[in-house]
Amino acid sequence: MKKSFWDCIAGVYDLFERLYNKRCYDGTGAKVASYIKEGSRVLECACGTGSISRFLAQKAGRLTAADLSDGMLRQAAKNLRWFDNVRLCKCNIMALRCRDNYFDAVVAGNVIHLLDEPYKAVDELMRVCKKGGKVIIPTYINMGKSDSELLIKLFSFCGAHFTKQFNEESYKQFFIDGGYRNVEFDMVEGRMPCAVAIITKE
Repeated sequence: MKKSFWDCIAGVYDLFERLYNKRCYDGTGAKVASYIKEGSRVLECACGTGSISRFLAQKAGRLTAADLSDGMLRQAAKNLRWFDNVRLCKCNIMALRCRDNYFDAVVAGNVIHLLDEPYKAVDELMRVCKKGGKVIIPTYINMGKSDSELLIKLFSFCGAHFTKQFNEESYKQFFIDGGYRNVEFDMVEGRMPCAVAIITKE
């Protein structure tokens, strides 16, 4: 089977992110975890190498960390080997094999801008979250800096598939246009900042 772009870069992804954007890369996990209640049942989609997962695992009672890339899951297994409350699985964010209203919190970091049908993915995240729970979606935003533009072009050239580029305002508008209510936003600063959408499910 042909390896995906994400399979190919899994082994160096953490190193690259920390060299380029360490403040935001590590800060995003801490920020997202601050919205998680102690002992919660948490699902994280598109977990990648586990950079956010390692913060979630410190708060969650049980964390299911899922990704579609085998390479990323192997790297996540290494990074999360110290935690006994984490289960890794291969899963497609567009069609989650989970019951309705099951998780106390659902997280999907830095993936929405890569999807052809992002609203379908958000609806899936909402479906599996309990009423009163939180769906947390951190996403890198493009502030128009030349190095950010160059990085996005480089990733696209190498095989990453960007369907959207958000700035802070267009990211907020994305959720308004999708009809999502009870959405608040937080920000993680860095060379390429991350906007965090927090939806409380009614």
